[in-house]
Amino acid sequence: MNINEYSKYDALGLAELVARREVSPKELAMTAANAIEAINPVINAVVETYPDRIEGLDEKTLGDGPFRGVPFLIKDVFGHEAGRKIEFGSRLCRGMIVQEDTYVCRLFRASGVNILGRSAAPEYSMSGTTEGALYGNTSTPWRKGFSAGGSTGGGMAAVVAGAVPIAHGSDIAGSIRIPASFCGGVGLKPSRGRVSFGPMLDENGYGLAQNFVQTKTIRDCAAMLDCLSVPQPGDPFIIPKPAEPYSTLFRRKAPRLRIGWSTKPLMNVKTDDEVAHAVEQTARLLAEMGHEVSEESPEFDPGAMRSMADVWFFGFDLRLEAYSKRSGHTIGPDTLEPVVLVIYEHARQMKPAQFFSAMAALNTARRRLGRYFTKYDVWLSPTTARAAEPWGNYNLGRTDVTMEDLSEKIFQPVCQFTLPHNIMGIPAISLPLAMHSSGLPIGVQLGATSAAEHVILQLGAALEEAMPWKDRITPNRW
Repeated sequence: MNINEYSKYDALGLAELVARREVSPKELAMTAANAIEAINPVINAVVETYPDRIEGLDEKTLGDGPFRGVPFLIKDVFGHEAGRKIEFGSRLCRGMIVQEDTYVCRLFRASGVNILGRSAAPEYSMSGTTEGALYGNTSTPWRKGFSAGGSTGGGMAAVVAGAVPIAHGSDIAGSIRIPASFCGGVGLKPSRGRVSFGPMLDENGYGLAQNFVQTKTIRDCAAMLDCLSVPQPGDPFIIPKPAEPYSTLFRRKAPRLRIGWSTKPLMNVKTDDEVAHAVEQTARLLAEMGHEVSEESPEFDPGAMRSMADVWFFGFDLRLEAYSKRSGHTIGPDTLEPVVLVIYEHARQMKPAQFFSAMAALNTARRRLGRYFTKYDVWLSPTTARAAEPWGNYNLGRTDVTMEDLSEKIFQPVCQFTLPHNIMGIPAISLPLAMHSSGLPIGVQLGATSAAEHVILQLGAALEEAMPWKDRITPNRW
């Protein structure tokens, strides 16, 4: 299989070829390696490949799930397998080795994917762009030097560029959906508690974060959700699941839904006119499909972004000091990005009262946002207020950022439409429904009530058919 042919398939499409014995998992792995070699100098999305999972692949080690033999990348953050490197995009953690499998990694392997490498992420996934001192900057496949988003920019860029058809992602404030918007892929953040963070963590970010994948198609999202939404020993929360598999439910027409839509800024960042038009066009189409569609924005306090940061960073100093001890590297300006060093020093001085105050503020924000879903089943919005922007705007290497303006300079411009779903713990998906006149993708976001992933998957499937994106090819792919 040549890389041009390979790159046209989604993950289930490649798995079907393996099941029919038209191609072997090892052949796919070798083709993926060739694709990575060809495209990575342009997008810089893959930081490591595993020879034992490519030319040295023992096909008997692959799981028997629906993705058997499909090339896959794991993000350089929580989710790794024992014996591999995990560096969190940080010079402080350079060379650090994973000590124990995560449950999600075991579930990935059971799904059948072949984890053959590691994708780029910003330092400790603390930015909405994948730029960093350890491995450099990742480009959207649509334009070199423009952000792939973050923090799962490496995974999404690799998927859209055709290096792999599916990749691991995680999302604490939009880190799956922002790259999907900037790169033109599909990014689902599941509900809080849907995918286990065990055994090392209880919940990541006190419930703000979720693990999942970056894909090209809705069907790959649905099938992987079936594979990963399996409660694990000791999980603190078990949330409801539909009686039928997501891979069955997503094919069904959604019932008539109450859909609220808005492009109104939530954190004082104006929505680009073309992005707003894409959302309005989607709203009209959903109305034509028979849904009850109204323009209304949720109630949201922009200060919740700062509260989220205080929750996220409480104890961050202890985490970095533990990594320093493991890696043997000393914390300082040579091992941490300037913004992360500011955060580390802030964390060292934080008092428990700040953490509890921030948790209370997030609870207030959650309750206010939740009122929106007493009126609507789905919230339609932009994923990001703008299409991808040049490197340098929101990266952690900036030297002009303090804790007082961290939210305004680094987070708000990319997270204003994605963070609310993390605060509420509800599912949300970014779909590549339009293209900007600049030649860059536009992401449109659908959010639903808790545990209602099947609802946005059904809407997503309808939109995938009505506003297809599968034939969009990034320029100069090979």
